[in-house]
Amino acid sequence: MPQFDPSTFTPQIFWLLVTFAVLFVAMWRHALPRISGILEARQQRIGSDLDKAAALKVETERVAAEYEKALVEARDKAAAAIKRADAEMAAEAVQRHESFGKELAARTGEAEQRIAAARDQALGNIKTVAEETAGAATAKLIGVEPSPEQLRDAVEDVLRRHG
Repeated sequence: MPQFDPSTFTPQIFWLLVTFAVLFVAMWRHALPRISGILEARQQRIGSDLDKAAALKVETERVAAEYEKALVEARDKAAAAIKRADAEMAAEAVQRHESFGKELAARTGEAEQRIAAARDQALGNIKTVAEETAGAATAKLIGVEPSPEQLRDAVEDVLRRHG
């Protein structure tokens, strides 16, 4: 085999060095800058995606806080409305106990129905807003659009735990 002949070692080493130098320069001038550019672009895209995810997380937390605040306000208003209605009914009961007993019972039932309807409407609106917000946040954060059933189940689960 000519590769193992010691008399040809010098030309082989020479051509090895020439070939290595040519390939090294070609890689250094052409291939490595392209690879570096691709890696930098990828790193920038990953950084951008992480920044977007952090911003969406902050936005989600803000929306959740607003939702909780609205829920607390709605509960406070409902409690205040119930207290006012109870106070009014008690005052009327003292003044008109004998003559308006039946009318007072009817008004109490109507007030409770109005309060329940208002509470149900508020909770229905809150559930709808929460479902839409959760769906939008999930779509933005992880790129998956959950089904309406999944959103409804998730919101009801949260309301059961906090309600």
